[in-house]
Amino acid sequence: MLLLNSIEVKDLTRRFGDFTAVDKISFSVKEGEIFGLLGPNGAGKTTTIKMLTTMLKPTSGKAEVCGYEATADPDSIRSSFGIVFQDPSLDNQLTGYENLDFHARLYGISKERKNPRIKEVLKLVGLENKKSLLVKNYSGGMCRRLEIARGLIHYPKVLFLDEPTLGLDAQARHTIWDYIKKLNQREGITIFLTTHYMEEADFLCQRVAIMDSGKILTLDSPENLKNAIHQDIISLEVSDGQKALETLREFNWIKEAKLHNGFLDLRVESGERKIPLLVALLQKENILITSVNLHRPTLEDVFLSFTGSTIREEEATPLDRARMVIRAQRKG
Repeated sequence: MLLLNSIEVKDLTRRFGDFTAVDKISFSVKEGEIFGLLGPNGAGKTTTIKMLTTMLKPTSGKAEVCGYEATADPDSIRSSFGIVFQDPSLDNQLTGYENLDFHARLYGISKERKNPRIKEVLKLVGLENKKSLLVKNYSGGMCRRLEIARGLIHYPKVLFLDEPTLGLDAQARHTIWDYIKKLNQREGITIFLTTHYMEEADFLCQRVAIMDSGKILTLDSPENLKNAIHQDIISLEVSDGQKALETLREFNWIKEAKLHNGFLDLRVESGERKIPLLVALLQKENILITSVNLHRPTLEDVFLSFTGSTIREEEATPLDRARMVIRAQRKG
């Protein structure tokens, strides 16, 4: 039977004592889709993957992968997916080829199928010329690519990627993105990834669920999520944020105003035309403006719209990092 959805989740919940890590989440993932679960560290992303991959039993709710229910038929689920863990899990004392060979044996893949498949997945991730190199001599990006190849060795229908580019530099991260897109297209495989990188979700995913504090706040394509905000965002650094917020709240052409991290973010239409007016209004109240930034909505803005805060500082966007630099320079 042809499945319409590779993953079905209904009211999935996981508690650890009094703490609810995942709180009644529901979603589905289509066959052949790249689906992203986006949120900061501690949002519940890894706990969700662990329940979907039978490593953790739900407190309540249901999770199905490839038509198999996670708690009722875990063995069938395990044979239907591959996974790349957040933490490194390769044997550094083996070569790339030996890591794949060992994994293929664990899945009972015959010798006739094993060797051609190892060659195929090594080529897919661009490591065919590094197969005889010990993994301890691989770069971080090469290790990630080998882990992806290992996750594909047994022809899974779904590939789970838990923070696939965590700790990699920008160049290695973009290389991994290209391989993820390529394997999705060539293998026709469903990919479920967790990430706290906004640009990663925007680049890779057909649909994104934004998660925070164990709950899914919204779910749609990145483009639809950004378009739903409509307005431009004007970000102001001012001498008195609270006074500026109170001053501007009375104007109905300001659709939304939020104060966070010392910056006042305003959602307006035709932002470039509103900047001179904002400057005049705040100067009239003797509020000093030290920086102004105008930009179109991003997934970071979508996250801010739903939570009232940005991804935490250690996971900050370039805009947030620029803000931190500005503040540090002024304090210095």
